[in-house]
Amino acid sequence: MADQEHSLALFIDFENLALGFQGARGRFDVGRVLKRMVEKGKIVVKKAYADWNRYSSYTEQLHEAAIELIQIPRRAQTGKNSADIRLCVDAMDLAYSKDHIDTFVVVSGDSDFSPLVSKLKELGKHVIGLGMQPSTSELLRDNCDEFIYYEDVEAVTADVPKLDPQMPELKKKAHTLLVEALTALRRENKMRLWSSMIKDTMKRLKPSFNETYHGYSTFSALLEDAQQLGLLELETDDRSGTYVVARFGDELTSPASEAAESRGRRRSRGRSRGGRLRRDESRPDAGSADEGRSERSGFSEGVEGSDRPDEGDRPEGREGGESDSRRPRRRRSGGSQRPAAPVDPKLPPETFDEEFLPWPEE
Repeated sequence: MADQEHSLALFIDFENLALGFQGARGRFDVGRVLKRMVEKGKIVVKKAYADWNRYSSYTEQLHEAAIELIQIPRRAQTGKNSADIRLCVDAMDLAYSKDHIDTFVVVSGDSDFSPLVSKLKELGKHVIGLGMQPSTSELLRDNCDEFIYYEDVEAVTADVPKLDPQMPELKKKAHTLLVEALTALRRENKMRLWSSMIKDTMKRLKPSFNETYHGYSTFSALLEDAQQLGLLELETDDRSGTYVVARFGDELTSPASEAAESRGRRRSRGRSRGGRLRRDESRPDAGSADEGRSERSGFSEGVEGSDRPDEGDRPEGREGGESDSRRPRRRRSGGSQRPAAPVDPKLPPETFDEEFLPWPEE
């Protein structure tokens, strides 16, 4: 079954971030943070804390991202840690009142949040920290279950193979979004990519996504088209019958995958042979046994090809019911020969041949 979707609460200490990206570090792009966090799950709460009179140039993009802006008065009036206290109160309120929220994201590098992180973990919550590398406290970083540096956050992008120029533009956008979702899931170590999981991720990346709008009757039709284009490889789950993406992108041509396919083909050929081993590999004396079988096979050929005396060639004086002990033996073909059998002097010498030997002992 697909993994359970996580519910995230995002808390941004914007004033602390401002200390990290001032000057040459450039502007803070909240879109990069949100796009990285949707890989973790569904963001249900988004709040940012600051004196927005000082950071008015950022309010527009934060509003567009549906982030609730919590106004904190200036530090000269209320004290240094007013934003930190408000953030901690809201986070603890959610932790106690909203059981379905299992992941808390604290966007800050301030060590003052370390006690908050410890309490959230005590309540069984998964805590992710995100901050600027120069302004992040080691105490906070080491206390989180996971910490991500803003500098390492990149928008989820992937190299999509060149598509047919005749393909409608909407379908191209659908395939691009599909590959972005697959890349995001793989970055979260999701090895079995169910179709429902992929669609949920695509809708988190782009809430307005609908496969019908992009020209596909069902989401399965989109996956099948992507497989025909060489973007991914599908498997069918035996129990549910739904599609599962086995490989995509570079995984389709990686040496490891080719080696695995080669091993699979060898195992398949081995099973088709019924699991029998070659005799020369399974037994050290197999060669001598084969020679023995060839030797016995030669005896049979010798019997068929030997010149036996007919009834008319029998010597005079011998009766038909007489013992066969004096009859010539079968000729031995191949290999070393035994000494010739003794000849009865009472019988004509031409009756026996020196090459006739007694029947070989088994």
